[in-house]
Amino acid sequence: MVGLLAVVLFINYVDRGALPTAIPLIQHDLHLDNEQVGRLLSAFFMVYAFIQIPVGWLAERYGAHRVLAGGLVVWSAATVLMGITSSFTMLFCLRMLLGLGESAGFPGVSKLMAAVVPVKRLGLANGIVAFGYLMAPGIGIFGAGLLIDHVGWRGTFVTFGLLSLLWLIPWAFVRLPKLATARSDAATPTWSMVLEQKGLWGTSLGLFSSNYMWYFMLSWLPGFLVAERGFSMHEMEHVGTLGYIVNGLSALATGWAIDRHIRRGGSANFAYKLVMVVAHAGAVPCMLGMALGSQNIAVASMFGFQVLMGASSPGCYAMSQILAGPRASGRWVGIQNSVGNVSGIISPWLTGFIVDRTGHFTLAFIACAIVSLAGIIGWIGMIPNLAPIRWEILRPAGRTSV
Repeated sequence: MVGLLAVVLFINYVDRGALPTAIPLIQHDLHLDNEQVGRLLSAFFMVYAFIQIPVGWLAERYGAHRVLAGGLVVWSAATVLMGITSSFTMLFCLRMLLGLGESAGFPGVSKLMAAVVPVKRLGLANGIVAFGYLMAPGIGIFGAGLLIDHVGWRGTFVTFGLLSLLWLIPWAFVRLPKLATARSDAATPTWSMVLEQKGLWGTSLGLFSSNYMWYFMLSWLPGFLVAERGFSMHEMEHVGTLGYIVNGLSALATGWAIDRHIRRGGSANFAYKLVMVVAHAGAVPCMLGMALGSQNIAVASMFGFQVLMGASSPGCYAMSQILAGPRASGRWVGIQNSVGNVSGIISPWLTGFIVDRTGHFTLAFIACAIVSLAGIIGWIGMIPNLAPIRWEILRPAGRTSV
């Protein structure tokens, strides 16, 4: 199951990452300026960020396995249709439809993980899943680059969308335990019980910070390497791909190391929070190095950032799964992802605005460094001791879930 969840989020990120790779060609063909490109990249998050909460509820109410499969069908259709459109308006609408479908990803995956995987194995399980979605942009850059050479950017979208549907075949044969597929019942915590948790808002602020930097890199790294550092399209494909591979391997190794620490009697609270502090503090010099350093320093800083952000990835969702447990993780992660992905609206658009006004990426990197520090407040200052919340104790007498 964990392997298939890693694959579905891999597909999720490959499909959403196809646009940034093809942007130079789309921008030329459709005569778009940088601000329009930023709006196009942000359109995805205008739906994706705000639909997460109802999708998290649907995953708990009707089964995360069904919601996840339905979401894949929607986002695959949107990807295919991007290949046959010829206007900015239609692309904008299809990016919003893509956001609707892909919103099923993390709430559904987290609900299933919390129900199936024990706490002492969540680090590695989330590392495997993170390996899938963190590697995806690199593979997407490389694969899209190859396909664009042969079938153009339109054929690339059609191919990606149709191939995505193949995941439904093995998923149809997965047999999940009852807790993973059960609907809400009297033991399920209420919305107010979930919303009252300070830890929920800590994970939300932490994810906002992480995602701001992640979406900045995902949306603008190809353009930065070509426009600011003088890389050719093929050089950009190779450097970008390698960076995302490093990111994914870092997530896998860190998840394994955290689980090993916990199995030896170490504290999950200490392990996860230490990684978050190191990652967010270390991202600051990396961002400044990319903005202000020579080409070699900028590339080294980019790889350093990929290592740090990969290391923090297992904790982004494992901490929520531990706290919320199987009965609330769908809604918890839905709310967390809703807040966290508002950064996906802000980051691509603001970067395009800055580049258009200044002609450089420097101020955009500095903004990322500042946002990174805010993440430490969320992950460390607002999350309580990392242990499953005992919802049955918090429930007032006679109060039932909704």
